[in-house]
Amino acid sequence: MKIVVDTSVIIAVITNEKHKPALVKMTKDADLIAPASLHWEVGNAFSAMLKRKRMELESAILAIQEYNKIPIQFYDVSLETAIEYAKIHDMYAYDAYFLVCAKNAKCSILTLDSSLIMRAKDIGIGTLEV
Repeated sequence: MKIVVDTSVIIAVITNEKHKPALVKMTKDADLIAPASLHWEVGNAFSAMLKRKRMELESAILAIQEYNKIPIQFYDVSLETAIEYAKIHDMYAYDAYFLVCAKNAKCSILTLDSSLIMRAKDIGIGTLEV
């Protein structure tokens, strides 16, 4: 089974947040996919944690090393389609990339973002929720 995972899921797993056990269980034996933008969003999330002094540099580097061990297949998504989704569903392109990816791959999305879950359901994309 293929599952699109978004940044919230990846960050929760590699920073050992409370949902980690459930997320790991839900993705066991699944093929994880994501738009190529995930890579840069993970970097941005860690830079934000560093800026807010929620994490030390050494911890961020270790977390990124753990991220790099997660087998994720990256998909290119149409920028035009993502912008259309962003306009129609009043969202940022970064969120739209994940929905376009799920729609194109014909699979569900796993996210901790309630807003993204609602938009996925509006578009007819299956969701997996913790």
